[in-house]
Amino acid sequence: MTPLTQTYTYLRSSAVRESAAGRTLALETSGGATPAGAAANPRFFSGFLTAPVPSAVALLTVADVAATRYYMPRASYSLDPVVTANGDRLRFESFSGCCGVYARLDVLAPGLDGDEVGHGTTNVDVNLPLRRALARLGGMDPLHLAVGPEALEVKTFDGRFVEKKVPLPERWVRGFAEAQVLAAGFELRAEVPAAEAAAVLRALPKSSGARATHWVVPAGRTLRPVSRPAPGAVCLPGPERLLTLQQVLRHASALRVYAPIAAGQDAAAVAWEVVLPGMRLTLMLSQDASRGFSGEGGVLNDLATGSAADDAELVSVLLAWEPRVDVAELARQADLPPERVRAALTVLGTGGQIGYDLAEEAYFHRSLPYSAGRVEAYNPRLKGARALVAEGSVRLDGALASVGEGDHAQVVRTDEAGRLSCTCLWWAKYRGGRGPCKHALAVRMVRDAMAEEAR
Repeated sequence: MTPLTQTYTYLRSSAVRESAAGRTLALETSGGATPAGAAANPRFFSGFLTAPVPSAVALLTVADVAATRYYMPRASYSLDPVVTANGDRLRFESFSGCCGVYARLDVLAPGLDGDEVGHGTTNVDVNLPLRRALARLGGMDPLHLAVGPEALEVKTFDGRFVEKKVPLPERWVRGFAEAQVLAAGFELRAEVPAAEAAAVLRALPKSSGARATHWVVPAGRTLRPVSRPAPGAVCLPGPERLLTLQQVLRHASALRVYAPIAAGQDAAAVAWEVVLPGMRLTLMLSQDASRGFSGEGGVLNDLATGSAADDAELVSVLLAWEPRVDVAELARQADLPPERVRAALTVLGTGGQIGYDLAEEAYFHRSLPYSAGRVEAYNPRLKGARALVAEGSVRLDGALASVGEGDHAQVVRTDEAGRLSCTCLWWAKYRGGRGPCKHALAVRMVRDAMAEEAR
């Protein structure tokens, strides 16, 4: 897939700066969305971090993920993390270069001491000198945080800017959509002290094959490794990807592990959430190290809903960078059933506008410079399904459906629980593990249309 090119324009490089007043972690911003509209260099916060060293280590972890390819490692570009100001907190997010690891640092109200937190989303400059400075940061001295330029009118006089032109694959954008859909289906499976979590990490292999999978079982106040899936076991796919948490666990009080509610015997995505002073750091791993979040197909069922695109336009007007998106309240305001609101949020998620907070079991709003209108470009199976419907290639016969023509026709079966299966090669390979095939999607579209007409 041909990558897009995203240009970040900063007034100067981010840095840890020393002055008579103390240390300042100055994070420069580039091209963001705010309640007042687009801003070239928005300013979201100026104040102190209440836990300076843990904050620096956690932010460095998010930056490390953005700079790393865990699958088939090689020299790669580093995407500047996204920061969203939600009025009461700051969220820093990134994906790995292989799109198989998602990281988010939530700096909550107890972690901030200063001006009110603004609203909006932008990218922040995280350069190599800043990464080195964060790694060296120590001591108990206060650390001032500035997200955005302190004095815009002064710093633009010389006309010199810092620009980065970074190839941005569309799969990185799609990863945001898939990660929030996956996370919404997770549940808390274990909470253990940080020291026990650190011991588990030390016991993990430092390197393994792309499809290596390990399992742990919650056992009291620890996680016990097991050799195979067992009742209550949690999957650790490509477990070496968790090693980036080792440094931050020194400053943590607890670790929470989240996994799919309906997890079975197969490998599955997992999320580790580190509880820090006034902060939470979340690391989510894809189903195996060779798979990025961008191809999981978890959004497709919602996107196939006929009303989802129109509902998304209405719901988007009601969002305002809330730290917690209340689905029931949105449903009331939009006069829509909750399930249609969730489908609309999935559509908005394809443009990076929606995330999911595991600790609070709630969606949140961000705004990236990508359009949810490119849904079909990001999801070729959806485009293929729409084409099959438009060509009249779907023929229903009770629980069975024939999709396609001649030798290319496939049979889609609906079981008693409403689950669809297909005779195509995609279904044979993934068995629904990467979302529905285009034939199953087409059948769902036709049945939904028929149900709507019958009302």
